[in-house]
Amino acid sequence: MTQPATTSGRQGEAPGGARMVVAMGGVGLIAAVLLVVTFQATAPYIAQNRADFLERALAEVLPEATRRVAFTRTPDDRLVPVMAQDKEGFRLYAGYDELGALVGVAVEAQGQGFQDVLRILYGYAPDCQCVVGMKVLESKETPGLGDKIEHDAAFRANFEALDVRLAPDQARLLHPVEPVKKGSKAQPWQVEAITGATISSKAIAAIIDQSAEAVVPLIHKNLSQLREER
Repeated sequence: MTQPATTSGRQGEAPGGARMVVAMGGVGLIAAVLLVVTFQATAPYIAQNRADFLERALAEVLPEATRRVAFTRTPDDRLVPVMAQDKEGFRLYAGYDELGALVGVAVEAQGQGFQDVLRILYGYAPDCQCVVGMKVLESKETPGLGDKIEHDAAFRANFEALDVRLAPDQARLLHPVEPVKKGSKAQPWQVEAITGATISSKAIAAIIDQSAEAVVPLIHKNLSQLREER
């Protein structure tokens, strides 16, 4: 006598379960649409904020430049101005003064920090063959310790005239950028680390060393082109 009732009860449960699945699917669809709409609405503002931040960083590492031109690298290692349609890829930013003279080149570089990838921008002056400024673009280093690479004045002073001269063959650095303990810097190609943030300090030195080893020869190979760009 009770078996038909049990069967009937189970059959009655199916529509409720189906309605729950449909409802959850509807909520998920609405959430997905809202995410897409929000992304599309905010993307231009995010892109503009990034562009503004990059402009400020460029002004910081090449303060004498009143105008900048972005260059990209061709497969045969020539540097050519970036076209408007080129959204991604290798970038160098040549800075020029009011008279149109080349004052330096800003270079983006990245590498592994203590917590995550570090992205930096540094300025390079061909006349002295030295790094003349450094700005951290992206960092997730430990607050109060690793993030001192962004704010410590003594550490930032390492990059006011950091020697990255080329060897006579013009294909590599004469001296690698070398991190040293605080108070022991004796050479212009050395970077004095921050006490308590040694790993992050060494990471910045390594990033600049690896980047300069590849980019500085490229800059000098194309120096006449960079100087002539007005």
